[in-house]
Amino acid sequence: MGLGLAALGRPGYINIGHSRDLSGRYAPATMEEHTHEVLDAAFLAGIRYVDTARSYGRGEEFLGSWLHDRDISKADISIGSKWGYTYTANWQVKAEHHEVKDHSLPVFQQQWKETQANLGDYLGVYHIHSATLESGVLDRQDVLKQLAIHRNNGLYIGLSLSGTGQADTLKKALDVHIDGFPLFSSVQATWNILEPSLGPLLAEAHNAGMGVIIKEALANGRLTSRNVNKEFADKRAMLEEEATILETSQEALALAAVLAQPWVDVVLSGATTQDQLSDNLRAFDVPFAQADQDKLALLSETPAAYWGKRSELLWN
Repeated sequence: MGLGLAALGRPGYINIGHSRDLSGRYAPATMEEHTHEVLDAAFLAGIRYVDTARSYGRGEEFLGSWLHDRDISKADISIGSKWGYTYTANWQVKAEHHEVKDHSLPVFQQQWKETQANLGDYLGVYHIHSATLESGVLDRQDVLKQLAIHRNNGLYIGLSLSGTGQADTLKKALDVHIDGFPLFSSVQATWNILEPSLGPLLAEAHNAGMGVIIKEALANGRLTSRNVNKEFADKRAMLEEEATILETSQEALALAAVLAQPWVDVVLSGATTQDQLSDNLRAFDVPFAQADQDKLALLSETPAAYWGKRSELLWN
């Protein structure tokens, strides 16, 4: 299990109930201290992969200060970040645009400098943030060749996926070769019991040698006890029943379903508090079996329905 900083590096995020976790304590120094405390708990629990991005507010900055303040050895941790979105919310919970996407070479060059300033040699893998066919990044030879230079210098290059086009983007990425070698060695994708459609292709990517990192395993809070949407009531009841049978929480159950997939290398916890992190880690103790997987498969939605509902989640 890894720790993602999407909900820790900025005041606003789309996770259901996110505002409750921060309780209005948005001063950068306060949020940095809080992030350090969660990182301390994660490291103590054995988590050794941390994910951030240029668009996660001050996520890279908070992570970098923690690494240096705690004198963490580079050999004891793996760090991934992402480029392609620029944070534009100006440290506000409500904003017209929280992040702006641009996969051009100038943005890569600028964000590479910023990531290096924050993380330096700790950076192990650099993902294109939410690569899509529409953004055209997989056809931009200037960008791909620049990424290949960093690959040749020992950095792992990856891409993260989002939306109904996850499969088409990953298929194209698997065929991207620069100087005769695959460019991408890592993929970060959404897979959860509501949106499992990418599973077979992620298994193919894993078998091809790519590291598979799963994000949004709790569907931005839709799979947690905080989701009181009446339209989700029947599915929540099924989750609660299965969690009770397995003597765990519905959050840990949803994470256990991801951990049970043989092609998963890392599943990210999006915990914003130490209590959430502790509960997420209970997933390792869930006696998850094929029968449980078959039951939870009944909760799945079409990709169009899933991503449509995700787009309706409010920043809070």
